[in-house]
Amino acid sequence: MANVSVAAEWQLLYNRYYRKPELYPLRWKNIDLSRNKVACAPFGGPIAVIRDDSKIVQLYSESALRKLRIFTSSGVLISDTVWKNPGGRLIGMSWTEDQTLICIVQDGTVYRYNIHAELIEPNVTLGKECFEQNVVECIFWGNGVVCLTEGGLLFCIPDFKVMRPCQLAETGAEDLPNCMAVIEPKYTVSGNVEVLVGVGDGILIVDEDGVQRVDGEAVQGPVQKMVVSWDGKYLAIFTHDGRILVTDINFKGVLLEYNCESALPPEQLAWCGLDSVLLYWDDTPLLMVGPRGDPVHYFYDEPLLLIPECDGVRILSNTSLEFLQRVPDSTVSIFKIGSTSPAALLYDALDHFDRRSAKADENLRLIQSSLPEAVEACIDAAGHEFDVSRQRTLLRAASYGQAFCSTFQRDRIQEMCKTLRVLNAVRDPEIGIPLSINQYKLLTPSVLIARLINAHRHLLALRISEYVGMNQEVVIMHWACSKITASLAIPDATLLEILLDKLKLCRGISYAAVAAHADKNGRRKLAAMLVEHEPRSSKQVPLLLSIGEEDTALMKATESGDSDLVYLVLFHIWQKRPPLEFFGMIQARPLPRDLFISYARCYKHEFLKDFFLSTGQLQEVAFLLWKESWELGKNPMASKGSPLHGPRIKLIDKAQHLFAETKEHTFESKAAEEHAKLLR
Repeated sequence: MANVSVAAEWQLLYNRYYRKPELYPLRWKNIDLSRNKVACAPFGGPIAVIRDDSKIVQLYSESALRKLRIFTSSGVLISDTVWKNPGGRLIGMSWTEDQTLICIVQDGTVYRYNIHAELIEPNVTLGKECFEQNVVECIFWGNGVVCLTEGGLLFCIPDFKVMRPCQLAETGAEDLPNCMAVIEPKYTVSGNVEVLVGVGDGILIVDEDGVQRVDGEAVQGPVQKMVVSWDGKYLAIFTHDGRILVTDINFKGVLLEYNCESALPPEQLAWCGLDSVLLYWDDTPLLMVGPRGDPVHYFYDEPLLLIPECDGVRILSNTSLEFLQRVPDSTVSIFKIGSTSPAALLYDALDHFDRRSAKADENLRLIQSSLPEAVEACIDAAGHEFDVSRQRTLLRAASYGQAFCSTFQRDRIQEMCKTLRVLNAVRDPEIGIPLSINQYKLLTPSVLIARLINAHRHLLALRISEYVGMNQEVVIMHWACSKITASLAIPDATLLEILLDKLKLCRGISYAAVAAHADKNGRRKLAAMLVEHEPRSSKQVPLLLSIGEEDTALMKATESGDSDLVYLVLFHIWQKRPPLEFFGMIQARPLPRDLFISYARCYKHEFLKDFFLSTGQLQEVAFLLWKESWELGKNPMASKGSPLHGPRIKLIDKAQHLFAETKEHTFESKAAEEHAKLLR
């Protein structure tokens, strides 16, 4: 019966099954997709919504202000802000790979927002031509965009991390293109972005260097809509006569052809994995077309937005979010009606075992030779399930079969349990990241944790990083910095206790980095208290200098015994403080004093003389003067009768007078006097 209820939810497209589980009933209110511009991030990311100013809508008092709102995939509001950006109508909006929201307006200005709806400065413009001609269309991909102007020019930002706009080659067409699609740089031979432009009766391939016309059986007549597959290998085309075609990216043959009922281009065209294509018109059912056989229709009475993923399509409506995907082979082998595969018999054996039926043993005997494959299929099917109770049952079936299978890898079930616990945690409606297992593997745990951190879900990020054995330092550091930014009203001493309580969880964490953030936010006292806990002098001392704690920095550098650090502090204080104050700081500290004297003996004689005079070390000044006279004596110009001879004698006289003022240096005084006499 379980098999019947599961398989009844599936749709058959030729010989492949598809399912469409509901991920969330959406929690937002009064959101009509048909009246808003909506941008959904892939990998279960956030949803940005803003009123579409190209459509006439009735405004109520609470919605008079045009707001940019950001929701989770479950419809929970993360943040919002009033849209105040000049530059004309909003043309395009999309999320980058690091979940920065890109908004492009009519005059070519690019505005960027983080997930908390905070504007990221500075804004970037696409150039003078865009400003003069106006942008009319934007095609986004993972980390870039191509924009079309009213004059038919194409401009591109290949990478939002660099934000360097460039102009692509001119098509030479008199009219604007019917449609465009982008082949990402990672899928092109040249390594540059290539734009497929539907112009007239054909398709042009445009890049920075030139324009090439496409020849092939797939291109016969005007093209109205195009979309490139997730892996960059295939292209779906909707033609002027209502046909949907699929060809490889080199246009070397038609892999799929289907005549649609309408010749009007669909509002949305999207790939569902790599096996089928979805077409959506406003007033007709959602159409899914595969390589062969009859298409599948899905009926909706509300507007939809298709969000392509690597293994399916998320379907967003006003009230729910669903995930349309091909049913994995392991799931089909277990739940297909009438299936007698080893995995189906193992799943059935567990049911009999729970009912204390002897048929459980009979099933196990039938599949004894195929038991490892059956266990693996149950584990794999559990990984692809969104329903927690079904995950549990499939893993129980795998565990039951493993007990009778000595050759199976024992930690496989544990690994899947660990993965599913992470996935179920982020799928919770409060978090709202409905990742499939394939998306999770492609995204990687480290990127997922980074996204949770950016969304300020620090506790969950910390638990996941601990659970999967990753370094927790990044999470705790981000939490500490966020806490400092958000806690301006909390006294420094109280906030310090809160921070230290969490920072001590991670050995080797950089207190100096947190202190630097505190200083940047104007909390210098807190920064000074935090840096006291930094065990590494190399991190501690530079920060102490930056926050004006020179005395403490000198003490810490001296305690470390690192001469390079001591010199760093000495040079810093030397430039910042008056000479007498500087001399007073180093006089009582032997290591800094000796290092300063060693340096000054080689490069700063006059400054060293001032130091010795300020500390009453007259004999040291005398020795320096005597040394200077000796250096002068090496110069041929210092011989008797030459210009330097007189100054040399004066230096020795000064040295002799200084020696004479100290009782301990009578010999040196007499020697200097004799030296001067001899020179005269």
